[in-house]
Order: sequence, then C-alpha cells, then structure tokens
Amino acid sequence: MKMNLNEFEVRVLGCLVEKELATPEYYPLTLNALTAACNQRSNRDPVLSMEEGDVVRALDSLRGRGFARQSAEGVRAMKYCHCLTEKLLLEPPDLAVLAELLLRGPQTVGELRGRAERMRPFADLAAVEKVLHDLMERDVPLVTRLPRQPGRKENRFAHLFSGEPAVAAEEPTPTPEAARRQVMAENERLDRLEAEVASLREEVAALRQTMAEFRAQFE
Repeated sequence: MKMNLNEFEVRVLGCLVEKELATPEYYPLTLNALTAACNQRSNRDPVLSMEEGDVVRALDSLRGRGFARQSAEGVRAMKYCHCLTEKLLLEPPDLAVLAELLLRGPQTVGELRGRAERMRPFADLAAVEKVLHDLMERDVPLVTRLPRQPGRKENRFAHLFSGEPAVAAEEPTPTPEAARRQVMAENERLDRLEAEVASLREEVAALRQTMAEFRAQFE
C-alpha cells in the first residue's frame, strides 16, 4: 500500500482523526471547519496557512487512496470524514497516537501520552508504548522509531504516511515558560471557540434556508 502523503494531505488526515476523537459533536467536518482546523495555531507543528482549494485537493487525493470520504450526514453542506478505522482496522488508542504524530511530527512516548490526553486518555507510558509497538509491527508499519538524537534521553517516534522520515539534527526544545504555556492554552481555547462559531453559523444558514423554502410553499 503506497502512502507518500504530502504535507497538506497529512495535515487534513490528522485533523479529521483529531476532530472525531476530540470534538465528536462537530464531526464530520464541513470544508470551512476542516480548513480552520488545518490552520490552527495550537497543537500543530508546523503551523500552516492552507486555502480551501488546498484542502479540497488534499481531500481528493485522500479519497482516491481510500483514507477519506464524503459523509452522508452533509445535507445543506458537504461534510468529510476519515476512513482509517475501516481501511486499516485501527482502534481509538491507535488513532489518537497517529493523530498526534500526523499533526505535530516526531515525539517521545511521554509527549504522546500528554498531548493525546484530549483525544484518548492513556493509563501510563506503557500503554502508549504498546500502541506504538503494535503500529510498528503491522504487516505495513505505520510508525517507526527514530535514532536517539544527541542530548536527548528518549527516542522519538514518527508516522510513515509520508514514507521514511528524514532524520535531521535538532536542538533540544526548552520547556515553555509559564506565560507562554498560558498563551498556548488561550490560543487552543480560541481555536475551539472559532470552530464552534463556524459550525453554528452553518447551522443558522441552513435553518434560514429551510424557513425560506417553507414560506415559499404558501406564497
């Protein structure tokens, strides 16, 4: 099975998986909501600036590979969802780990456990390690362990949806200051609110259209 997804395809796929687990009430996603998710400032590395056309092209490619599809739930506006559960026979813990790797790139076991908490709680590091082991031992591996970098105590893991990752030297990332962590949390809350507002606007527009059609029957 060929993967080799590009940067935009990886981001779209990661967002679809993330939103299904983190905010199921807003899933499947409209094109507008999916574009906003792809361009979030929090929980993303790198931060991207994707146009709706970029998202459409990525969706078309993912649909051709059987990784995404148009949802039957879209009535007034088309909605999209991923197909990884059916296509690759993945469970929620697998999806949570993969979503983090797709959205943020290579990470340690500890980073994955902490960041995946919003999608799927893990009892301990051993639970994350088991998921990673299972994903690496599949007939077609979905995850690989990267060589330990100088100055780092732990190995990082990366997804294989874009093929074998290039291993580059990297400076250790310092722990964010308290003020920066607060700003990051505020940005994450703002992103969630923006997604909710976008969804509510679409629902209001659909209701207005329905009312207009209803009134037209009596004119």
